[in-house]
Amino acid sequence: PAMAGPRFAAPTAAEAELLLLQKQALAEEEAAKTKRELLTRFLQEKLSHEEQSSMRGVHKVLAAWRSVQRKAKDQELRQDIEILSQTFSRVMDCKDGVIEALVRELEEAEEQQNRALRSHLHLMDQLLHLQRCRLGYLEEGFSAQVGALKADFEAER
Repeated sequence: PAMAGPRFAAPTAAEAELLLLQKQALAEEEAAKTKRELLTRFLQEKLSHEEQSSMRGVHKVLAAWRSVQRKAKDQELRQDIEILSQTFSRVMDCKDGVIEALVRELEEAEEQQNRALRSHLHLMDQLLHLQRCRLGYLEEGFSAQVGALKADFEAER
């Protein structure tokens, strides 16, 4: 019986030590699990933060790209407008030249028409003068014939 006691106490001490080791192992496992969860949560938050930061960066890059494209398009449109403006100016100058030429031709045509009218009126005046002279000669001839006929008629009577 004296021997049974220490034997019984020794396994209990060994069991206690085993229990203590198991508790320590469980505590370490719990601590490791908690540490893993904290690390996982930290990494997830960091990933989420990085994704948001990445999205902001993408938006900034897209905004900068659009700005560059707008500036390039703006420059291209301004060049197109300048070219169109120069072309329009050349076309307008050409049309102004045509209008001026037509105005000169019209003035020349009006002057020719006025000269032709003056010439026509002058010729009509000459024709009227000729006709009046002819009429005068015919009247004189008629009067002379009437006079001669009257003289013949009186002589016969």
